[in-house]
Amino acid sequence: MAENNSREMARIAIEALRDKKGEDIRVIDISKVSVIADYFIIVSGNNPNQVQALVDNVDEKLAEAGYTTDKIEGSQGSSWVLMDYNDIIIHVFSKEDRLFYDLERIWRDGTAIDADEI
Repeated sequence: MAENNSREMARIAIEALRDKKGEDIRVIDISKVSVIADYFIIVSGNNPNQVQALVDNVDEKLAEAGYTTDKIEGSQGSSWVLMDYNDIIIHVFSKEDRLFYDLERIWRDGTAIDADEI
């Protein structure tokens, strides 16, 4: 049941990110390598306003589906915002910070999943 919840949450988040033109959306299944979440979703925004729009839309769409969190790290104008929904963690980056932190490399032990398959 938790896996279905995670996939549904990830699907809603991906749709919300696409609605606001999030770029290079990546999904990593980390359920077999970590207990912190089932999925990481990583996305880039072109500027601080788009990063904030991505964050706001994901939060709104997940809340409409009944998933809420008070664990959002980063603030207005941030170049990296982390949204922790327990089962999924969404990282919204500026392109520069995404390249610098390179979470895809750090979490390469996870399984990359095509966002269209969620």
